[in-house]
Amino acid sequence: MKRRTCLSAIAGLAASAPVLSWSAASAVWSALPATPRMPVLFMGHGSPMNALGDNPYSRAWAQLGAQFGRRYPKPNLILCISAHWLTDGFWLTAMSRPRTIHDFGGFPQALFDQQYPAPGAPALAKALRDGVLTPELQLDPDRWGFDHGTWSVLKPMFPRADIPVIQLSMDYSRPAAEHFALGRQLGALRERGVLIVGSGNVVHNLRATRRDAPATQAYDWAREFDAWVQGHLQRGELDALVDFQGQGEVARLAHPTHEHYLPLLYAAGAAKRSEMPRVFNADFQSASISMRSVVWG
Repeated sequence: MKRRTCLSAIAGLAASAPVLSWSAASAVWSALPATPRMPVLFMGHGSPMNALGDNPYSRAWAQLGAQFGRRYPKPNLILCISAHWLTDGFWLTAMSRPRTIHDFGGFPQALFDQQYPAPGAPALAKALRDGVLTPELQLDPDRWGFDHGTWSVLKPMFPRADIPVIQLSMDYSRPAAEHFALGRQLGALRERGVLIVGSGNVVHNLRATRRDAPATQAYDWAREFDAWVQGHLQRGELDALVDFQGQGEVARLAHPTHEHYLPLLYAAGAAKRSEMPRVFNADFQSASISMRSVVWG
């Protein structure tokens, strides 16, 4: 398939994706009052250690969180798509008290001691499952919880942990366009006080990390891929982000596996082309992890 034809097919899939069928779950969704449109976020989460102590990333997350209740309404619900929950099919956490998952190794005990006791929202998870027309979602009542892609950024943003949180898993076997299309469906939730958060990294290659590299230093291929993403963000070409593998070797170096890129597609799908993105934390960790983060709305 030629490149132009491929991009046209991607755009067609995203444009034709059905929106949420509110009538399918109106009794439950009525508990979420209509609000001004919430922003949608993509958070570059990087190392789990960013959640500890005072550092530029955690400060930026805290500053963003402080805008809710001021610039933005306080969310009724947070829906987070993390790079760290990959499943067969698509799943939603549906437990009342999700556990805090420490899905890493080799870090100080202080990191394993971290907890994020935000409540779940099982009734709303069921409503979301019933309201999304495609792909079919499944409910996870007891297995998962909040992995570090979720809690490491939400804890600095919303330290009181008083906003219900649902995690959505990703099926890595599905094409990128399907992830973007699901994000497009979820965008309707923004009108009901739901804060959609994609948590991953624009560039993520742990095989090439240089732990002593300053934030201003990165591989040429990391900068090139990061700039490719930023260019499309600035121009509002959100559907073009789906074709990241068309960048060839640069994309393969930026993402030997692309689970950290996929949350960007959900956030971009939920955003509107007319919304100017605001970028923050636009530097690198360990020379091969882009911390670029984006707010739409």
